[in-house]
Amino acid sequence: MMDTYHNPSAVELDDTAVKGVDDDGREKRTGTFFTASAHIITAVIGSGVLSLAWALAQLGWVAGTIILVTFAVITYYTSTFLADCYRSPDPITGTRNYSYMDVVRAYLGGKKVQLCGLAQYVNLVGVTIGYTITASISLVAIGKSNCFHDKGHEAKCSVSNYPYMAAFGVVQIILSQIPNFHELSFLSFIAAVMSFSYSSIGIGLAIAKVASGKVGKTELTGTVIGVDVTSSEKVWRMFQAIGDIAFSYAFTTILIEIQDTLRSSPPENKVMKRASLAGVSTTTFFYILCGCFGYAAFGNKAPGDFLTEFGFYDPYWLIDFANACIALHLIGAYQVYGQPFFQFVESNCKKNWPQSNFINKEYSSNIPLFGKCRVNLFRLVWRTCYVVMTTVVAMIFPFFNAILGLLGALSFWPLTVYFPVSMHIAQTKVKKYSPRWLALNLLVVVCLIVSCLAAVGSIIGLISSVKAYKPFKNLN
Repeated sequence: MMDTYHNPSAVELDDTAVKGVDDDGREKRTGTFFTASAHIITAVIGSGVLSLAWALAQLGWVAGTIILVTFAVITYYTSTFLADCYRSPDPITGTRNYSYMDVVRAYLGGKKVQLCGLAQYVNLVGVTIGYTITASISLVAIGKSNCFHDKGHEAKCSVSNYPYMAAFGVVQIILSQIPNFHELSFLSFIAAVMSFSYSSIGIGLAIAKVASGKVGKTELTGTVIGVDVTSSEKVWRMFQAIGDIAFSYAFTTILIEIQDTLRSSPPENKVMKRASLAGVSTTTFFYILCGCFGYAAFGNKAPGDFLTEFGFYDPYWLIDFANACIALHLIGAYQVYGQPFFQFVESNCKKNWPQSNFINKEYSSNIPLFGKCRVNLFRLVWRTCYVVMTTVVAMIFPFFNAILGLLGALSFWPLTVYFPVSMHIAQTKVKKYSPRWLALNLLVVVCLIVSCLAAVGSIIGLISSVKAYKPFKNLN
């Protein structure tokens, strides 16, 4: 059950200060604008930023740029609605809601709570599997880059990604013992720096290629039918590109969990809105630079990822460093997306078995160089099993990123648009059929159409991936 919010007296405030707990009896929240921004940037700027050149190649200069900016505005707009719903019924003095499901339960209720949970947690699990695959691809690219440097760009360099997946899993088993989201700030700061690093390297290499004059052919409308693609390929790729752009901004899946790390003064919703603006603005700046310069450099033949798919070969050491940054970023991003699911499972287990020492008892131990650490046996066993499961699935289905595109298409509309808009209407009591009500519902319908089209494009891509799938084959 959710804790009831109250305004403590001066004496109670002194007690909570001494005990290191917040007004709801939970561990003192210490998050700030900077930590929230780091979490958002870690969640939003993924290695997918390097695929935006491909997206612009499918859409062209005009549509591609407009769609990039449009989805940035939509995401920020709906994130402000969600930030105001962290407390209910009043956004500043109301009762805290600790998760996205809690927020939907407070404002909408009914079956929508279960639908929200299904969309959110399936997406979170899918993302962690996808990140395992993507991190291994980046690490494989380092080995291939060195091979190409030694043997020439035309050499056949075959590298297995399975050892890298296993190594990534071992690292995640260790990091997954971080008790909760509140203690992830240091990891998010590192991951955010890494994302800036490889994005900047990608932009710099693209600018250098443009400056050299050896660039691909670009068009206002992107790839040309009959020259670059067939008419059907043009349509499906446009849908997929729109979906890639829309979902590259989707951090609202974990927005409430990020907001729950913020200290209560200044009000959490105001800080979260500022952090969302900073995060979305920063990522949009990098997205436009990466997408536009990448498209200018490679033209309509832009690769899906110009670092891991070797749009560039030299300087090889810089390519290696950029791919290492991608892997390090994904190490942190895995935890940012995994922690909400960990806490969902653990909170439900504690609620169902409150007397179990295995589930509830915390043990403290001193670890050299790390200091005092808290260990919980259930957390140790369950999170280890989860990481092993995601790693095994990634090994069996290395084309899972195609599935992830479909999961993203299915979760984008409810989590980024529908629920935030519906809760905003309920919270502010927007009059039915008023101009604002009609405008908000028009936004919901348009985004639903986009999600459906992107889902179709993802299914087409998934079918192609399955046809070409050969289990346990090295990446050539």
